[in-house]
Amino acid sequence: MNTTFATDYSDDTPREAVGIRMVKWTIKIAIALTFSGSIIVLICNWWVVQSTKDQIFFDISELPANDVGLVLGTSKFVRSGKENLFFRYRMEATARLWKEGKVKYLILSGNNDSEYYNEPVDMQRALVKLGVPASVMTLDYAGYRTFDSVVRCKDVFNQEKITIISQNFHNARALYIGNHEGMEAIAFAAQDVPDGYSLRTLIREYLARPNAILDVYVLRPQTEKGNWERK
Repeated sequence: MNTTFATDYSDDTPREAVGIRMVKWTIKIAIALTFSGSIIVLICNWWVVQSTKDQIFFDISELPANDVGLVLGTSKFVRSGKENLFFRYRMEATARLWKEGKVKYLILSGNNDSEYYNEPVDMQRALVKLGVPASVMTLDYAGYRTFDSVVRCKDVFNQEKITIISQNFHNARALYIGNHEGMEAIAFAAQDVPDGYSLRTLIREYLARPNAILDVYVLRPQTEKGNWERK
C-alpha cells in the first residue's frame, strides 16, 4: 500500500530576519540615491562650466578692458602655515591686469571672520607690495562666499560690468551667479596651482557648483547690505 504524506515545509524553510531585509533595502536605496546624486552633481558642473566658458580669458592680450575688477578672496596661508599659491597667483594676476590697463579700480571681496582673519586687508597689503596703489581699491569685508561677493558687487557697490579675477575653476561659478543677476561680467584666469596641490579645494568647488544653482534659483540667501569690517 502506497501512502503519500503531504509534507508542508513552509514552517521549516529558513527565513531572513526582518531586520536583515530592511538593511538590504536600505543599502539598495542608499546606492540608488548616491548614484542619482552623483549624476545631478555631474550635470550641474557641466552646465556651470559650459554656460560660462566663453566669458573666461587666459591670454591678457585678448582680455577686454573694464573699469572695475572684482577680486575673489581666499586665505593667504594654508592650514600648515605655508603660503597659499591660490592667493599668491591671484594677487599677481590682479596686479598685472591693473598695470596693463585692463582694470582701473578693484573691489577686494573676501571673508572677515575676526580681527585675526581678514582676506580683504591681506589682499590689499599684497597688492600694494606688487605696486598697486591702495587708492584704487575698495574693500568688501562681507564677501563670505562667492555668492555674496558677486551679488554685493551689484547691489552694494553698484557695479554690473566687471572683470572677475580668480583661478579658472572658481571663475565659472562666479560668472554663473553674475549671469543670473543680469551682470555683464567676464573673468581672467589667474595662474593655476600645480596638479595635486589642493585636491580638497577642487573637490569643494565641484560640490559648490550645484549649490550655486540652488542659491540662484531656490535658496536666494540674504547678503549683508552694507560694507563693514568685523572688529
